[in-house]
Amino acid sequence: MHTIMVIAAGLLLLGASTGVSRWMGFGDPASVRLLTLGFLAVWLAATVINLWFGVTRAGYTVAEETPINLVVFLVPTVAAILVWWLRT
Repeated sequence: MHTIMVIAAGLLLLGASTGVSRWMGFGDPASVRLLTLGFLAVWLAATVINLWFGVTRAGYTVAEETPINLVVFLVPTVAAILVWWLRT
């Protein structure tokens, strides 16, 4: 359940950042590229923090957490790349 919630948070973050960029009028390809790269940097940091919490607080090993966090990172990342591709 936690994995689904974290993935949903990533998709919500992507949606919010895309919505704010459209609201502010940043629709040119360079802005969309910057938005996507910025989102990916923030989402990678959030995924690493989630991995760290899983290892230090939840008691999982790095080997147990890494595949799950890879999925957590990839689902919103693929969505972000699709947004980038469709908006440019």
